[in-house]
Amino acid sequence: MPDFDGLRLALEMFTVAPVRAARINRRIAGSSMAWSPLIGAALALIAAGVIIVARIVYPGPTLYIRHANPVFEGPLIASALAILTLGLLSRGMQLGGLANTADGLASGRPGEEALEITRSRSVGAIGVAALIGVLGIDVLALTSNTLVGRGTQALVLGVVAGRVAMLWACTPGLPAAATEGMSKIVVGSVSRIVAIFWTLVLCVGATFYGPVYANIEGVNSAIQRLAAVLVALAIARLVGRHAVRRFGGITGDVVGACGEIATMTCFLITAMGH
Repeated sequence: MPDFDGLRLALEMFTVAPVRAARINRRIAGSSMAWSPLIGAALALIAAGVIIVARIVYPGPTLYIRHANPVFEGPLIASALAILTLGLLSRGMQLGGLANTADGLASGRPGEEALEITRSRSVGAIGVAALIGVLGIDVLALTSNTLVGRGTQALVLGVVAGRVAMLWACTPGLPAAATEGMSKIVVGSVSRIVAIFWTLVLCVGATFYGPVYANIEGVNSAIQRLAAVLVALAIARLVGRHAVRRFGGITGDVVGACGEIATMTCFLITAMGH
């Protein structure tokens, strides 16, 4: 039976929806994380709609490619608006986690001092650079995907891969760095069965979500999508383990950073070869 307490908490944590969880405990926190890939897919589809509308409103300049018919391309602004939409709809929580984690990891301070830096309300130069770099890659990679008609596909796979990476960051085996607060409740609350289930769903979706032709081009495209999500999850897992070594455990900021890095990696790999 669906756990709607977990859904309400997921909507509160991961979206701007005016929803408040009636109660919070470890079981509900784990359930809320289990809902996050589905919520991420919904946000990605909204962002994809932004791309479609933006390209209708602003098709961009006319490009003539040798003897081909004129082509109207304006995906850069559309992609930037889509990434902005994702950030706004998700409250920018993952982006904040990325910036704070980057500041802490790059500080060179001992574990507890580095952890304290991640809790600061201010963002340092490294955190700003990490945000600019990740968002810049997101926009350019999404633009490349949009140019070949794969913007929606890239958005859904990238955002869901980010949410699945967050699930793995909250599985047992990775300790929580915080001794109290929401991080202590969420970290370790997701069973490996749930993480494996969503990973399999993501892999199946990556393989078959898109044009699959009975030729080498279609096979290569499916392999590229599957490789994108697997590499994204692997890199996010490495980031989580590195954070455990530096901070002594996982924090909510680290969970968000894992999600953003996985999304960026997926966008980037799916854009290769266009």
